[in-house]
Amino acid sequence: MNAADFFDFPESIPLASFFDPQARPWEWISQIKPALADLKGNTADRELPNGVHIEGEVYLGEGVKLPPFCSIQGPAWIGDGVEIRPGAFIRGNVIIGAGSVVGNSCEYKNCLLMEKTQTPHFSYIGDSILGNGAHLGAGVILSNLRLDQKNVFVRVGTERVDTGLRKFGAILGDAAEVGCNTALMPGSIIGKRALVGPVMTFSGVLEAEQLCMAKQGTRTMPRPD
Repeated sequence: MNAADFFDFPESIPLASFFDPQARPWEWISQIKPALADLKGNTADRELPNGVHIEGEVYLGEGVKLPPFCSIQGPAWIGDGVEIRPGAFIRGNVIIGAGSVVGNSCEYKNCLLMEKTQTPHFSYIGDSILGNGAHLGAGVILSNLRLDQKNVFVRVGTERVDTGLRKFGAILGDAAEVGCNTALMPGSIIGKRALVGPVMTFSGVLEAEQLCMAKQGTRTMPRPD
């Protein structure tokens, strides 16, 4: 299980050297902070809408849409054409790729969102990696901490692997989707173009092109291009 099985790192994010495609995908979570360690912000002289609060080193690409109210704490790198909606809270060590939607009343912390990710409404995205075109329905929560606060384990084949991470939300491959009001438990891994249905709790690994629904279990899901 390598990161390359889940994502194609976008050329538009100038930080590829920190993210080894042959690493385990959850190892990328620990690379977000060092990738942003030398970030130089570009917002000091920018005129901001009323109610927008920015502190620390924050880079905004061309055409980023800022709402009347949001809070961005650096370090944060936000790519071209990202739409930030009212009430968004970006609280450090966040990378958001071009063309993505940063939703209203959503919170982001220590996460990497690649190009054209859609997180539009009322979600928590912490200690997680979302692939290109990944989509979260309204109210999706990526839970990142076990109740006993011990390290998160992941099952890879027949092996139960200690990720070494106490905080680990979820991995979503390119074009993966999660339905409204679903909670992904710590260490959930969703393959490319896989879909987790609405109003359920999911944990474990869902392979690429698979569909998991609360009352129907898991099955192969051929999806048209």
